[in-house]
Amino acid sequence: MATLLENWRTKAYGDGLSKAEQETLWQEYFALEKGFYEEVLKDPSHVYEGTVKELAEHFGIDVFHFTGVLDGIDDSLKGYHNPIDTMDEDTQVKIEIDPETLYYNMVEAKASWLYGLPEWDAILSEEKRHELYRKQKASNTIRREGKKIYPNDLCPCGSGKKYKKCHMRIDQENELKAFASAN
Repeated sequence: MATLLENWRTKAYGDGLSKAEQETLWQEYFALEKGFYEEVLKDPSHVYEGTVKELAEHFGIDVFHFTGVLDGIDDSLKGYHNPIDTMDEDTQVKIEIDPETLYYNMVEAKASWLYGLPEWDAILSEEKRHELYRKQKASNTIRREGKKIYPNDLCPCGSGKKYKKCHMRIDQENELKAFASAN
């Protein structure tokens, strides 16, 4: 029997879904993920603990999509990893973010709709965010967690607009600023 993570990765990364179905899945995921981070960033010191199912319900996300959230946030937690490879709905998990690592990883994933959330203003200074942005871009270890976003794809922020008409310019400007200040 496949684990929650295997089910998530199989569907999210293309097996058995048409391109349209996969795009719909990612649009749903990005909207749910954004809501999750809006709540978590309101009180970044809060520690969330419970079963996968309990936390999914707390955040108003179905277990399937919440598995993707847990997969995406796992490298941004304070000093531990959840058992994402083997977890089921009843597995105890904990979410305690490391804000700097989380911001850095959002930049790495090119998730401007997440690292651009206004909640960051109260957590990290603009200077610190800029420093983390530059540090990540200078690392040359860009690793894409999700699928590549092309200009004519729907923007992952959930606006319903094409990426080129929504966040693409912001992402490009941020990359240029980081490059200019690194040189």
